[in-house]
Amino acid sequence: MGRTIGVDRLDGGWWPRSRDLAVELADLVDHLPREYGRVVRAVFSPADWDPAPRRVSVAGGQVKVSPFPRDDAHVVELKTSDRTVLHLLVVPPGFSEDQGTEALLAAATAGNTHAAGDLLAVVSEHPDVDPADHWKDAGGSWWDDSRPAPSFRSGDRSVTSRRRRPAGA
Repeated sequence: MGRTIGVDRLDGGWWPRSRDLAVELADLVDHLPREYGRVVRAVFSPADWDPAPRRVSVAGGQVKVSPFPRDDAHVVELKTSDRTVLHLLVVPPGFSEDQGTEALLAAATAGNTHAAGDLLAVVSEHPDVDPADHWKDAGGSWWDDSRPAPSFRSGDRSVTSRRRRPAGA
């Protein structure tokens, strides 16, 4: 049996620039740290992407691609050759810099148990969030009190992928 990274609902986040899964997935797979293994399969949420091919060419060969049999919006599941499974939040390409940054931080927080859709709903309600204080404020905390706010997490093994976005994008 393979291993799933951590016990969290999400192992990290990914902020693609477009809805073209073939282009974006190839970039993600080619830049994923080697410690996670070679990605051989990706299962995606159809609602997040334009029509996708069944295979995507990457530097190390090809990755089989298929949609979730159920609608798990805003998640991509990566399976590696050593049977590791990573569950990544897919941050919509149209998010603002603040929203995207906060979504990636929240997804990479150790101990997170929130569904991807719930996490993005909270982030999208606040168009100009301040990652330093959004998750804990006078109104309470979206995160359980026993967990650190996403912006204050310490080193963990979560995966985040954020490419530099051009000015005005």
